[in-house]
Amino acid sequence: MLLFVLTCLLAVFPAISTKSPIFGPQEVSSVEGNSVSIKCYYPPTSVNRHTRKYWCRKGASGRCITLISSEGYVSSNYAGRANLTNFPENGTFVVNVAQLSRDDSGHYKCGLGINSRGLSFDVSLEVSQGPELPNDTEVYTVDVGRTVTIKCPFKTENDPKVKALYKKIGETSVLVIDSRNYVNPNYNGRIGLHIPGTGQLIFTVVIDRLRLSDHGLYLCQAGDGSSRDEKNVDLQVLKPEPELVYADLRGSVTFHCALGLEVANVAKFLCRVSSRETCDVVINTLGKRDSAFEGRILLNPQDQDGSFSVVITGLRKEDEGRYLCGAHSDGRLQEGWPIQAWQLFVNEESTIPHSRTVVKGVAGGSVAVLCPYNPKESKSLKYWCLWEGTQNGRCPLLVESQGLVQEQYEGRLSLLQEPGNGTFTVILNQLTTQDAGFYWCLTNGDTHWRTTVEIKIIEGEPNLKVPGNVTAVLGETLKVPCHFPCKFSSYEKYWCKWSNTGCQTLPSQDEGPSEAFVNCDENSRLVSLTLNPVTRADEGWYWCGVKQGHFYGETAAVYVAVEEKKVAGSRDVSPAKADAAPDEKVLDSGVRQIENKAIQDPRLFAEEKVVADTGDQAGGSRASVDSSSSEEQGGSSRALVSTLVPLGLVLALGAVVVGVARARHRKNVDRVSIRSYRTDISMSDFENSREFGANDNMGACSITQETSLGGKDEFVASPESTTENQEPKKAKRVRRKKEAPLCAKEMQHEGLQLDFRKNYLNMGADPRIGRMV
Repeated sequence: MLLFVLTCLLAVFPAISTKSPIFGPQEVSSVEGNSVSIKCYYPPTSVNRHTRKYWCRKGASGRCITLISSEGYVSSNYAGRANLTNFPENGTFVVNVAQLSRDDSGHYKCGLGINSRGLSFDVSLEVSQGPELPNDTEVYTVDVGRTVTIKCPFKTENDPKVKALYKKIGETSVLVIDSRNYVNPNYNGRIGLHIPGTGQLIFTVVIDRLRLSDHGLYLCQAGDGSSRDEKNVDLQVLKPEPELVYADLRGSVTFHCALGLEVANVAKFLCRVSSRETCDVVINTLGKRDSAFEGRILLNPQDQDGSFSVVITGLRKEDEGRYLCGAHSDGRLQEGWPIQAWQLFVNEESTIPHSRTVVKGVAGGSVAVLCPYNPKESKSLKYWCLWEGTQNGRCPLLVESQGLVQEQYEGRLSLLQEPGNGTFTVILNQLTTQDAGFYWCLTNGDTHWRTTVEIKIIEGEPNLKVPGNVTAVLGETLKVPCHFPCKFSSYEKYWCKWSNTGCQTLPSQDEGPSEAFVNCDENSRLVSLTLNPVTRADEGWYWCGVKQGHFYGETAAVYVAVEEKKVAGSRDVSPAKADAAPDEKVLDSGVRQIENKAIQDPRLFAEEKVVADTGDQAGGSRASVDSSSSEEQGGSSRALVSTLVPLGLVLALGAVVVGVARARHRKNVDRVSIRSYRTDISMSDFENSREFGANDNMGACSITQETSLGGKDEFVASPESTTENQEPKKAKRVRRKKEAPLCAKEMQHEGLQLDFRKNYLNMGADPRIGRMV
């Protein structure tokens, strides 16, 4: 039973298999006595290069009888007149058959392996009977569109007589041209008769831009009557045999067209033969281009000899067919003009990997393009160019693997060797609408691996957020933040410094496992690059981005400029440039203030952090802290709590003792002198509260206990505190004096009988030192 099933599967295998990758000429024609050469293509894999190749003839029953194979077999019918040669390096083999007869006409197959397994290509061979020519006939074989020169000898007595050329049509002869300046209308403008000087007994007829209709038997004649000289000429105008071109799906193909000097200055074209036997222009030098090839075709400049080439990338299965290149002033196919022909086959079993043909990005964002190349050519030079839809199309290079980057793309374009093994990466960021278009991936190696990608700019916002261009101070510390949305939680995040040879990865504060630091709520993720200390070499472009393994994702760019430290008294103390985002400047300033206060007095760190957080709320949305430092801050907070709790208990106990003592003291004292009050409250306390960001409104009575007795300072961090901290101190002192009576009234309500403002002025308070004189 199992054997029966396997037999059935083998029987239907050819019918259900995919289209054969073997390719050859569909039709071959010749005449009796001549020979033919049939070239067949196959995918040059290791197995295919060494497997059996064959040429067989299909019989009436459908079986294909082997005539010759690469294993040395030759049928008796082909003995002595046929051979098969394999070219494994090119993925081709050639069958040559000589001494053709009409019996050789029929249907054949060239293939690999076993005759009935489907790895073959059908070829039709037609052998026709040659014309019966007179014995003295001279044969001229010329391609269509070319030029032929027919030589006609004559005797001396016919030298002064009329010379002429006739064409035989059936039993009649039609005059084509003669020495009396007659020209047949069918040859007008492309034929000439030339008689050399005295003593040369020969005249010539030159026919340019041969047409297929020019094919036939001609007669040269000099003189008339019985003494005339005649010569028979057989002109064979050949239709160009198409050159077979084998290409891979998604790869590229190049058509080299050499038409000759006679058409060097005539417009050139490439057209594709349609089912209607017309030839539709694909591209020409007059600017016409088929929309189906937009962004993936180039017509290279023609050489002085009239030759040119056409490159097509991103090959599709529908690109298969017959192509003609030619020359004509109209830029399209015309009869009688030289042409070349190709038969293109696109192999669907392509070795070129799949890659995106369209990549989308948003304005201000980035794209990462994967470019395939032949894995055997890892050391080849890589290029990326921008296709321009000019008259012939052109593709100027933008970047190459040895360090060339066009000036207008500096800081936002990089070619990276990753992921390697047949693929390199091109990253373009800071996108604008002008970046939309077609780009080509190239190498200086295998030209079949050229590919095309289209970049489209769509609506949206970049996912990665970075500040504007930043100015760093020489010798100081600079921290540059980059915000990542939660969609990149599983991606590796990095910072790198751009150069024309790539982007060198730098240490950042997020090099641990990314999953441990990801915060997927509405807050953004922050990864920072720290330059400490800043040097002149740090100036340049920096990128932050994401990747998975060796595959790159989105990037964002920041330019860091480095300047000398400004002299004392300068108003610009922030390392952030004026065009940096406001929230980033506030964040940076707040971080530096907190760090400085913590160094001066660690006890103030907790209060200072509250002020910085509140100030950030006033100044706009605040970026989250560095992801890499979250655990360190947690450890610092625990250490700070363990220190402050015992200290707080001691201070609370002291406050209770002092409170009891003062309560007893108030029973015996009705008033308090200015000097004794000033002993409890000093001007330095007001200065300290302002340092902490407290409101200067003294009427709010923000001080509830005497600082000299160890009570705590209570302050109100209003939304205006961030702004007021930047105002001159003089203005704050004036405002404080005006608001002092309000506080005095409340003191009076508590039993403190004094006129604060009056005694303050009369006693000569010196606000600069914060003490009564």
